Amino acid sequence: MKNDHVVKQKVQHKKMENEQRGKAAGLYWWQLSLIGIGSIIGAGFFLGTSLSIQIAGPAILVNYLIGGITAFFVFSALAEMTVTQPASGSFRTYAKMAFGNAMGFASGWMYWLAGVLIMSSEVVALATFTRFWFPHVPLWIFTVIYTVIAFGINLLGVKNFGKIESLFAVVKLSTLIVFIVFGVLLFTHVISPHAVSLNEKNVFSNFIPTGLTGMWAALIFVFFSYGGIEVVGIASSELKNKQEVPKAGIGMLIALTSVYILSIFFALYMVSWRQIDVSKSPFVTALRTFNIPYLDSIFNIIIISAAFSTMVGALFSVTNILISLAEDGAAPKTLAGKNSKGVPVKSLFLTGIALAVFLVFAFILPGSIYESITTAAGVMLILNWTIILSSQIKLRPHYQQKATFKMIGYPLTSYLGIGFILVAVSGGLLHATQRMGVLISLAFIGMIFLSYWIIFKSHLLSGGTGRLRENR
Repeated sequence: MKNDHVVKQKVQHKKMENEQRGKAAGLYWWQLSLIGIGSIIGAGFFLGTSLSIQIAGPAILVNYLIGGITAFFVFSALAEMTVTQPASGSFRTYAKMAFGNAMGFASGWMYWLAGVLIMSSEVVALATFTRFWFPHVPLWIFTVIYTVIAFGINLLGVKNFGKIESLFAVVKLSTLIVFIVFGVLLFTHVISPHAVSLNEKNVFSNFIPTGLTGMWAALIFVFFSYGGIEVVGIASSELKNKQEVPKAGIGMLIALTSVYILSIFFALYMVSWRQIDVSKSPFVTALRTFNIPYLDSIFNIIIISAAFSTMVGALFSVTNILISLAEDGAAPKTLAGKNSKGVPVKSLFLTGIALAVFLVFAFILPGSIYESITTAAGVMLILNWTIILSSQIKLRPHYQQKATFKMIGYPLTSYLGIGFILVAVSGGLLHATQRMGVLISLAFIGMIFLSYWIIFKSHLLSGGTGRLRENR
């Protein structure tokens, strides 16, 4: 009896240790919010906002509000499905449940391809920014260095990845918050620099200078600033409490939208939108008015941290999607394996090979063509939002009775979100560079669906085609 009691105590103690170890490995909701922010705010916002301001003028503020509302609709739909029917594959699993294997296959590979393309553009941008201090060092050396570091961070495991990505998010948010506070002090005349004339006419005088057409054409750039919100759904499986997915995403989107709108408002308050140069960050252009020393170096560091954390976050999310594809028979099954730290080494390796191929293209293709390809990646991310909303519309009748979190305003908000997305993507056809990107994205999507048909018919995935056939 005594021995039985000792054995039971040991078993209970071991169980408690396992539970504590499992909890220690999870993420808190605020960490997931910061991972989302770190994955979303990239060099595109710090630099690319200049182009959208040039196209729409001060009305770009309305576009960012529309973008934030649409992103909220998309995340709410994803959160509703995630909380009610948790799935490791997140949005691509729901696409499969709603519309069959072809849509699940396409959604997952669209996201993976877009993520790898975005990573390639981010790492080239990182290398370019770093050459600001080291102009004589070949670009490819910095490209290799940043790529190795990014993969090294992902190899540390989820817990350490979360800490590092949260740190990057804090740096980016802090920078924008400091800029906003500086703008508030100027706006309220707490500080009044000499020889600088500032007033709200910079923002509100001729608020829509390029008309509704300008706002329409610029909307897709704004949506790109929210691209990557899916990472919250993908990483939700790592949460300590899965019911806190809505809290993580809503906190992330409120912070993002508020910071986006306020920072751009104060940039436009400090300098006329007509003075913003598309080749420079609007924040640098605005702050140069005040003759701040070492401004270029300071913002270069900030933009590097923004681009790098976006790359690291994208690498995490695309490798996790690859695992889901592998587990579902839509990719080689060997890619689903993880090491003792929970790191999908084989999926990382395959993603690394693809990234290396796209980086070679980045160096050999003309800049305008590669820019169109990376634009296509952003369009694919946005079009994936329509799949998320459509999946929720199709699946909701099957789970609405047991849903603990429900999307506000359904079904109007779901259809409205799809409408906003289609308006934004169609607006891309008005701008020459974006037009080519939209067309290339449609070609990529067509190729992915064609690949599904070829794989299904040719039995190229060992063990996977049987599952595809069963669920077709």
